[in-house]
Amino acid sequence: MHITIKSAEEQERMRVAGRLTADVLDMIGPRVEPGITTGELDRICHDYIVDVQGAIPAPLDYRGFPRSICTSVNHVVCHGIPGDRKLRAGDIVNIDITVIKDGYHGDSSRMFAVGKPGIQAARLMQAAHDAMWQGIRVVRPGGHLGDIGHAVQQHAEGHGFSIVREYCGHGIGRGFHEDPQVLHYGRAGTGVELREGMTFTIEPMVNAGERHVRLLPDGWTVVTRDHSLSAQWEHTVLVTATGCEILTLGAAERP
Repeated sequence: MHITIKSAEEQERMRVAGRLTADVLDMIGPRVEPGITTGELDRICHDYIVDVQGAIPAPLDYRGFPRSICTSVNHVVCHGIPGDRKLRAGDIVNIDITVIKDGYHGDSSRMFAVGKPGIQAARLMQAAHDAMWQGIRVVRPGGHLGDIGHAVQQHAEGHGFSIVREYCGHGIGRGFHEDPQVLHYGRAGTGVELREGMTFTIEPMVNAGERHVRLLPDGWTVVTRDHSLSAQWEHTVLVTATGCEILTLGAAERP
């Protein structure tokens, strides 16, 4: 395992990439309305990243992925491919954005409700959001990756939901996916020790039903095996001397 410790200059580049990633999510949120297709959301985000930000959408052609963003609707857990699907009132959708700027990646995703979500969908989205934040709050030098997984798992399962185990967070920087893997379950005090200058994502996938998933024949789209709803939130974080800095906060959340 090779974990990169980012220099001060690299950290600043990561801040820029993270801020641009969040700006895309800020921009696209109001467009998530009934009747729009996931393909249209992809086109809007692609054009914004390329033409307005002067950046690169990392997913496009990454290991053959055909689009610039991921759109995961309802029981799609992750890696949903944008296309002709029209969003309908009551749907929930995760939009996952990764931007490359000056060679460095920012990675973040958010859940959006199309119109008013159902009661279970709203509870699930909130629990997944809060589980991510429970993981973020324990990040500090001298802590361990297991602390993150434990905090996420305890929150999600404590609210009656399940954690997907086949997919996880990851180191990030010059590479889209770097070491270490960041599991969203586990035991506190175990795993890699966190060090100042590490950058990685925390991105729990939380299911309303069982944790089990399956991969569709397109080789990308992951769905819940029992067809239950799934929700995910993601931030890129930097381990600092006193805790962590979240690099992908939206404009409304920034200090």
